[in-house]
Amino acid sequence: MVLRLLLLLAGLLRATKPAPRCETGQETLGQCQTVQKAKCVDIALSSCTDVAYTQMVYPNFLDQKSREVIEYSSEYLLISVLHNLLQGECNPDLRLLGCSVLAPQCEKDKVIKPCRHVCENLKKNCLPAFDAIDMAWPYFLDCDRFFAGEEEGCFDPLAKLRGEGDAEEDLPSDLPATFIQFKHHSYSQMVSTLKKTASRCSHIATTYSIGRSFEGKDLFVIEFSTKPGHHELLKPEFKYIGNMHGNEVVGKELLIYLAQYLCSEYLLGNPRVQALINNTRIHLLPSLNPDGYELAAEEGAGYNGWVIGRQTAQNLDLNRNFPDLTSEAYRRAGIRGARLDHIPIPQSYWWGKVAPETKAVMKWLRSIPFVLSASLHGGELVVTYPYDYSRHPMEEKMFSPTPDEKVFKMLAKAYADAHPVISDRSELRCGGNFVKRGGIINGAEWYSFTGGMADFNYLHTNCFEVTVEVGCEKFPMEEELFTIWHENKAALLNYMEMVHRGIKGIVSDKFGNPIKNARISVRGIQHDVTTAADGDYWRLLPPGTFIISAQAPGYSRVMKRVTIPTRMKQAGRVDFVLRPAEAWPSKLLRRSMEDAYDPQDPLELFDPHAQHGQAEARGGSAAGREKPWWWSYFSSLDLHKPLWLLKQR
Repeated sequence: MVLRLLLLLAGLLRATKPAPRCETGQETLGQCQTVQKAKCVDIALSSCTDVAYTQMVYPNFLDQKSREVIEYSSEYLLISVLHNLLQGECNPDLRLLGCSVLAPQCEKDKVIKPCRHVCENLKKNCLPAFDAIDMAWPYFLDCDRFFAGEEEGCFDPLAKLRGEGDAEEDLPSDLPATFIQFKHHSYSQMVSTLKKTASRCSHIATTYSIGRSFEGKDLFVIEFSTKPGHHELLKPEFKYIGNMHGNEVVGKELLIYLAQYLCSEYLLGNPRVQALINNTRIHLLPSLNPDGYELAAEEGAGYNGWVIGRQTAQNLDLNRNFPDLTSEAYRRAGIRGARLDHIPIPQSYWWGKVAPETKAVMKWLRSIPFVLSASLHGGELVVTYPYDYSRHPMEEKMFSPTPDEKVFKMLAKAYADAHPVISDRSELRCGGNFVKRGGIINGAEWYSFTGGMADFNYLHTNCFEVTVEVGCEKFPMEEELFTIWHENKAALLNYMEMVHRGIKGIVSDKFGNPIKNARISVRGIQHDVTTAADGDYWRLLPPGTFIISAQAPGYSRVMKRVTIPTRMKQAGRVDFVLRPAEAWPSKLLRRSMEDAYDPQDPLELFDPHAQHGQAEARGGSAAGREKPWWWSYFSSLDLHKPLWLLKQR
């Protein structure tokens, strides 16, 4: 009787077990089942709507047969909360990779697997982030199981992040080398254009990313130099930044056009462009806020609003998100001997929400010894310069000069005077309110705000930055772009050439060894610059006679009298050789050490996606807890909790 029951149970198990999939010619044998043809359906999963394709198939690679089953699964919940669990690391990359498994790409009723090499690269880079929170690598991101090799016809689920979709349309091959297409560029088209330009001028250009936006888009820079990717001794570093506010798009397009112009004109032998690139390292960042741009672009060209797309995906205004060092500068200004330069970032700044775009710029400024910069905005036609924050907090419009007022006015006029509309004396035009001021104005005198990028450049680094409002329309029609380019071309070049005004040189010891972080001071100007890693420095100055000194901890101060002629277009060479001091004043040594960058400061350690207070939960004692701190994220799952995320002890 027992034997009969066992045989009956075995028969039932065989009957309920799905038959293997058929090989050719086996269909009629009854030992297999025919694979049903896939049917493509539109993607309706909220966490996967931004993938690079539009249709998926049911069941997915995990045999989940409907949208409801997927959305109530632990796998789907995981990709939805990974951003918080990993504090922004490896996202949205991991989410898009997970979507390629949970919502497989389907084209013409055929399923396409994601590429194995993409999974392997991401796992290599992101596994440490999982280890840091004591989480196992998700089984459904098994690179061997759910992914395919390139020879099998796979797709890259992260291509959209790198701007490889929506590429530039093919143009006729007989177009002249100087051809520039005056159009609005999507993020992908921008990246494609920059990469093509760098490839065409590979001996003088390269592209790189300074970081990622909140939604994961690379913040792409194209660089021009005779030695791309490297700082060269005594060659000044210059940068332009565009599209800080996502709905102010003209600066973005101007920098894309400028990149193409510099490449073409260098190849054609334009002496002005060749001299500029041969003697300057130029960095162009067309879009600092690509997330905001996408939102503004949905409204379309011609939209002249002031709100939609201005801020980032985190709803942050990037030009209000930098540390307020200006208030500290005003406090120091009344202290005898205090310097208004290289002011450290206050600890309290990190208690607030810091955009990843902001952090990327700050780390960029730390990594390259920039000398001069301009940020291109829209909504007016004027050049503004620091300070942007009023020296009296209650005054919204108050002239608030830096110690380098003469330098900043010289820089601002260099752009304004070369711009045919800004320099036009008519008051009945865009920007007409600034005609009597020569098209330039102190930022705080126009309107005061704190947390601006220009003030941060000046007070935390050696870099001088102005803000150029390039037009009264924030998002003009495409037919206006050609005229806007020609109005700004000469001004863009003229301003870049200003990086060579003043003096430059090398500070070394008596044996010729470079001295890093030596201070270059100008008598009467309460703002120093410091030497770079190779001991070289650049000090922007207007024409005139100055007393320049160089000093460093452990060395005696050296002073020189320098005269800069009015017509001098290139920086004068002023080197300093410092000799050891018998006794270094403790006061100066203490001040130097106080202002030095702390290698352990939060700029290097702080994750801009972290939520305040989460670190405490993460860092608390594990004693008495059966599950990791992140297990509570899955408390809504009654039966299907992800035990596969728990590491085996």
